Amino acid sequence: MNIAIRPELNADRDAIYHLTKRAFAPMWFADGDEQDLIDDLRGAGALTISLVAVRGGNIVGHVAFSPAKAADASQSWFALGPVAVEPNLQRQGIGGMLINEGIRQLEAMDASGCVLVGDPDYYARFGFKPFPKLAPPGELPKYFMILPLANASPT
Repeated sequence: MNIAIRPELNADRDAIYHLTKRAFAPMWFADGDEQDLIDDLRGAGALTISLVAVRGGNIVGHVAFSPAKAADASQSWFALGPVAVEPNLQRQGIGGMLINEGIRQLEAMDASGCVLVGDPDYYARFGFKPFPKLAPPGELPKYFMILPLANASPT
């Protein structure tokens, strides 16, 4: 599969919105507003990394990384998500390509680390580890995960 990963362009916004909506529509855990979250982050200037996967001139995947505030006031933390792939192309490695490139960019920025709420079985392959004791209020602790980068021991 010939996939190119690149930063989003202004012209990609509608495609990202509709792709995200399609990708999350069948997901039992989705809130249904993931596409709006991306627009809200972009509008607030908080979309630090926004990458698209392109195949045959079409956007088939997207991942967002935005700043996250640490309770211990440590700096340079980011949140991963949402990540979306066209439903008929899921489970073919596109999401992984997007996530790996985003992590590579965070490392180049000397980020302390990255947090997410997601499936531990999936995100462990990228180095994320469960940190249930650090889960924010309202999140299911078993799904709260952290990838320490420059900061090896998140508190």
